[in-house]
Amino acid sequence: MKSYLAAAVQMNSLPDLQKNLAQAEELIDLAVRRGAELIGLPENFSFLGDEEAKLAQAESIAVESEKFLKMMAQRFQVTILGGGYPVPVEQGKVYNTALLVAPNGQELARYEKVHLFDVNLPDGNTYRESATVVAGSRVPPIHPSKELGSIGLSVCYDVRFPELYRQMTQMGAEVLFVPAAFTAHTGKDHWQVLLQARAIENTCYVIAPAQTGRHNSLRQSHGHAMIIDPWGVILADAGEMPGVAIAEIVPGRLEQVRRQMPSLQHRVF
Repeated sequence: MKSYLAAAVQMNSLPDLQKNLAQAEELIDLAVRRGAELIGLPENFSFLGDEEAKLAQAESIAVESEKFLKMMAQRFQVTILGGGYPVPVEQGKVYNTALLVAPNGQELARYEKVHLFDVNLPDGNTYRESATVVAGSRVPPIHPSKELGSIGLSVCYDVRFPELYRQMTQMGAEVLFVPAAFTAHTGKDHWQVLLQARAIENTCYVIAPAQTGRHNSLRQSHGHAMIIDPWGVILADAGEMPGVAIAEIVPGRLEQVRRQMPSLQHRVF
């Protein structure tokens, strides 16, 4: 593992596939020009709209999203995570899929979100992700990269389930991706503290791409795409506008924190 720059992209995705991909391309280009070698796009990067519209276009969204990720990785010669897009799995249902792609355009790791967001929020909004999404059934894969470190994948609501990240850490994870479309209501109270907790308890870097702003009359995302170090220090925060959070991933820092706070070695259960 070497020292390198990583980027957490922040988008305001809409129910318009081509506009979203154009926005993503601009932000990937910005991240590359600033030196990033590992770039993460948020959950729903290619389409964020009502569930009926998503299902009607799911096949084309899936095909175009994967094609886009592989094309961008090859064009810019970087490793890219597409943090979540629908992939049809059965009639009327999709997987919420995250895909990690190498600079040569080859798939490195694929993860289907296991924890589905079925929640009644205090602001009156109700979310039933399970109405259209099939939960994945396996622990997220770890991609062991000699240059970028061992990378673990997750998606949004997963961040509330610490046992998932502990399993990935036990499998060797050093860098944890948490791409999200966190709601504005929950994000203001929980987003930052949950990300810091996952970084601290696993002594890992956390890269958290995010959605921001209004997507329609009902849905609004919190923003604040972040990169956090293994001590829980916020290295970069994209704020509330579309953009990128960029920070250096340093293997020496990872080793230092794990040496000074060897909690992974002291685990009993």
